[in-house]
Amino acid sequence: MSPPIRGRHTGLIASSRIRNRCRTLDGDYRMKNLFVVTHTQSIHHVENKVGGWYDTGLTPQGENEAKATAARLAALVGDSNVEIYSSDLLRASQTAAAISERFRQPFFQTADLREISYGSAGGKAQEWLDARYVPAPDHNRLDHRGGIDDAETRRDVAARVFRCMNAIVERDCETQIIVTHGFALTLVIAAWIKMPIEAAGFVSFPAKSGSITHLRQDDFWRNRSVISLADVSHLTQSQISAPEDRRA
Repeated sequence: MSPPIRGRHTGLIASSRIRNRCRTLDGDYRMKNLFVVTHTQSIHHVENKVGGWYDTGLTPQGENEAKATAARLAALVGDSNVEIYSSDLLRASQTAAAISERFRQPFFQTADLREISYGSAGGKAQEWLDARYVPAPDHNRLDHRGGIDDAETRRDVAARVFRCMNAIVERDCETQIIVTHGFALTLVIAAWIKMPIEAAGFVSFPAKSGSITHLRQDDFWRNRSVISLADVSHLTQSQISAPEDRRA
């Protein structure tokens, strides 16, 4: 059974019950396009605090960036029907709300698309974490907690992101938009290309806030491609923020 996904206006529902506006009429394979967005500038960015599950909303600049990102997605997607999914953390769901408004479609929230949790370090000054964080050694990339006992591991995040991605990709909709976070984006892409979790210890796809990554599966060879990675050309230079997550 697919994991539950929270609809913005409809409460907790099973993903299999989301009304599918995109179902094909025959059994043929169709091309699938996914557009993965990293949320725009959040309050914790400008306050220089640790993010993770620390739940802050967008700044005024972040709200403008979200609108610019929505406009760019509209240009890329055109008239295609879409499904929109988002992390349930506020900075992601507010970004998704701007996209939802532009497309006049609901969006569905899930905790599986959240950023990595830094546990008790969440919300503390970034300098506090920088002074204590221990990078993962080569022999323990997946289960290392960075010196924060209650933080998530890379394996923890991969397990929930892979689960969520499988549920989303299995749906018949040909065009889907996913709003997530900087570190989680790497694992979204890893899941898309079917990288085994055991092989995901070193992979990294750095992305700035408000970026758009275009993923595509063709309708003949069934290859899964990364068409563009972490594009921020729709944002002005003053809007572009540093990558949210510094973890290796």
